[in-house]
Amino acid sequence: MKANMNNKKENVFLEFYKSESFSGFILLIFAIIAMVMANSNFSEQYDHILHTYIAIGYKNMSISMSILHWINDGLMAIFFFVVGMEIKRELVIGELKSAKQRILPVSAAAGGMIVPAVIYTLINLGRPTVIGWGIPTATDIAFALGILSIAGRKVPKGIKVFLTALAIADDLGAIIVIAIFYTNKIYWRALLAALIIFAILMLTEKTKVKSVLFFTIAGFFLWLCFLRSGIHSTIAGVMLGISLPTGRNNDEFKSSMLYKFEHILAPWSSFVIMPLFALSNAGVHIDIKSISKMVLDPVSLGIILGLFVGKQLGIFGMSYIMLKFKIAKLSPKVKLQQLYGASILGGIGFTMSMFISTLAFTDNELLSTAKISIMFASLLSAIVGSAIFKLIAIVPKDEHVR
Repeated sequence: MKANMNNKKENVFLEFYKSESFSGFILLIFAIIAMVMANSNFSEQYDHILHTYIAIGYKNMSISMSILHWINDGLMAIFFFVVGMEIKRELVIGELKSAKQRILPVSAAAGGMIVPAVIYTLINLGRPTVIGWGIPTATDIAFALGILSIAGRKVPKGIKVFLTALAIADDLGAIIVIAIFYTNKIYWRALLAALIIFAILMLTEKTKVKSVLFFTIAGFFLWLCFLRSGIHSTIAGVMLGISLPTGRNNDEFKSSMLYKFEHILAPWSSFVIMPLFALSNAGVHIDIKSISKMVLDPVSLGIILGLFVGKQLGIFGMSYIMLKFKIAKLSPKVKLQQLYGASILGGIGFTMSMFISTLAFTDNELLSTAKISIMFASLLSAIVGSAIFKLIAIVPKDEHVR
């Protein structure tokens, strides 16, 4: 019975891991397309399309936003909805279910957020750009798992689970950062309405509501309230995902509302919404003549050092402390070198970092600098992390962490 439950749990994890790994490659392709378009003769048309306004609704009841904002505030709410469902699934039946399982990845994620934030803050201290401290704190789960699947084909499941759980805990941390620190003005009536809707949704776990239409309508009004509240509307997606009923075990999970929504929306999130986000946000014009100047910019230095240096120091450093004092332990087949390689891959911060940069900076020059720095740091982390796993493959198999 226990073995059967473990097999079901492993199948859910492998399904999630494979989809996220593949979506990372799709994301990369669309990011490259965006860069090519922004630096080609089509750059004006590209920019014009993104800033074309579209109204949905009727007269005073309509919402008018640019295509870029519909993607960042609308479609990304669905992406965050999927993130919220992933977080709840892992906490209820997944790799973060027990305190023993979650202590290492959650601690590592905390270290991987604090150290980059400190590095960025110290470099930008006393400048208005210090507001961007949240940018290097995020790990991109799709890119990180995609690189891991290429870099280490024989990587033990334990390291895949660690990086997946770390990225999910990191996502939760990034969501909290966005909600608390990147909100300028709060409209309390709209926020109160949103909290009432959320409270009603949380009660559905006990009332066993099984109507897809109910959750869809409630989710739309929750998003609308957050859109009017001043807190970024994507938070509505996370709250809706966390509120969905999951059941108490693996068998109940297969028939739960969360399972239904996740299997419908996860492919759309991974293969449509995230590529569209990359296509609309990664298109940055690069001036070769000003590259050297940009690299020495405090924003650029803070992001590059935060993601590439800060992430590996924070993730591996915190993990080592937890293992040294025997507060947590690794799987017997996992090597300490592999943990370090995974820590470097944690510096791939594309989607979440890009998203936070759009909230932190309104100045186009600063935003471009931030985006280019994110892409450079993520590429550097991917290359070095891959190299570490390639070198580990040469090490004798009996050198395991005990």
